[in-house]
Amino acid sequence: MLIGLDMTVLHLAAPRLSERLHPSGTELLWIVDIYGFMVAGFLATMGTLGDRVGRRRLLLTGAVAFAAASLLAACSTGVGMLIAARALLGVAGATLMPSTLSLISNMFRDPGQRRLAVAVWMTNFSIGGMVGPLIGGVFLEHFWYGSVFLLGVPVGVVLLIAGPLLLPEYRDPEAGRLDPISVALSIATVLPVVYGFKEIAQHGPGTLPLLSLAAGLCLGAVFVRRQLRLTDPMLDLRLFARPAFGVSLGGLTLGLFAVTGTQFLLLQYFQLVLGLSPLATGLWTLPAVAAGVVGALLAPLAAGRTNPVGIMAGGFLLAVPGLVLLADTDTKSGPALAVIGFAVMSFGVQAALALTNDVIISSAPPERAGNASGIGETGANLGEALGVAVAGSIAAAMYRAKLDGGSLPKGIGSDPAGAAGATLGGATEVAGRLPGRLGGELLALARTAFTDGMHVAALLNIGVLVALTVAHLTLLRRDTAQRSSAELDPDLQEAVPDSR
Repeated sequence: MLIGLDMTVLHLAAPRLSERLHPSGTELLWIVDIYGFMVAGFLATMGTLGDRVGRRRLLLTGAVAFAAASLLAACSTGVGMLIAARALLGVAGATLMPSTLSLISNMFRDPGQRRLAVAVWMTNFSIGGMVGPLIGGVFLEHFWYGSVFLLGVPVGVVLLIAGPLLLPEYRDPEAGRLDPISVALSIATVLPVVYGFKEIAQHGPGTLPLLSLAAGLCLGAVFVRRQLRLTDPMLDLRLFARPAFGVSLGGLTLGLFAVTGTQFLLLQYFQLVLGLSPLATGLWTLPAVAAGVVGALLAPLAAGRTNPVGIMAGGFLLAVPGLVLLADTDTKSGPALAVIGFAVMSFGVQAALALTNDVIISSAPPERAGNASGIGETGANLGEALGVAVAGSIAAAMYRAKLDGGSLPKGIGSDPAGAAGATLGGATEVAGRLPGRLGGELLALARTAFTDGMHVAALLNIGVLVALTVAHLTLLRRDTAQRSSAELDPDLQEAVPDSR
């Protein structure tokens, strides 16, 4: 729950960060999502390390590191320091997810109990991400913006006390070796690509962003070649040859991409466009939290009575009307329309995602189930981080295009104009220092520009969810039918290996 919460708790603090630290639009996105990228980049590495040194030991060590990084982030005095602290939080957070899931798998040997335990584990991760804004709103209502990072400290203390008493230790005597080169290549692939994308969205095409994109893609090709050649790869990319695995992983990654990116923009919309307080904004997210939990709990029950593929495809398709409502919001529509739209979206996507993890693991051979689980966790975290990066970059690009120098009200100096054109939080602060009519014109223009960017991001996510629906109804249904035929006809089993 703590890992999921830390993914989104900063979404509500973004306006306060803009006012206090004055980051650029690109820097603000790095503050928010560097955590998720580092978690995704180190998950597989920490999984292998836990097998070698012990899952409980890695979990307790990671808890100490997470608490220390939380304190560093809370005390950050500048943008660079906060980005570095968030990166350290991501590395520490990567020790917690694989450790807990592996310990659950060893504590519950009965398959039925294990499925329930893993479902509870996944539900808590989703709940953490959904309630992060609410908890952040409570803290921001009474304390400074850095207080949202302190949640990791008491959790770490409790874990250090209770862990040695309640948790068994587990080591894998046949654990694979660590491959530092693969770790470095995975990080060196993701970060330059994201940097280039954000810079292009923020400032337009340039030499450095294009070179960064090219470098990231080239390093990604090297990473893929290395994984295919290693006998014990960090990520077993051969699993992608199985359609059920690839489609389900894409559903998990892109489903969280759509939800997290939408949530990030929606929280800023509530605060900076509609003028709600952080606490009120957090409370308005509760319907979406409840809808998501209901969808996640109903989907496994329904899967026992009908085809799970249909439920997954139906969940993604059901989320589309919610995004249509979000694309219809404006500066005067109030919170109700946006809340209903996000709740519908949350219900549909969470219902689909409740089944994807099981398909990811069951579609891999039994001896590769651990690696498949690690890839799934990586995809989930990468989807959340990319959701913020892409949605935020699209909104930032639209915002800057609308607030170029010629469109601003006359009488605003160059420095205030630059701050107002960078982020909506900056425009809100500048408008508060201007005379009434001039400040009102600037604020109205900035709010309209932000909602226009939010509409474009919603349309992108509609396309993503429609594509996921089609992929599940075609590729995944076809793969399921082939595997069922192989089970009924022994002569086909050599052609279609059993992937359960």
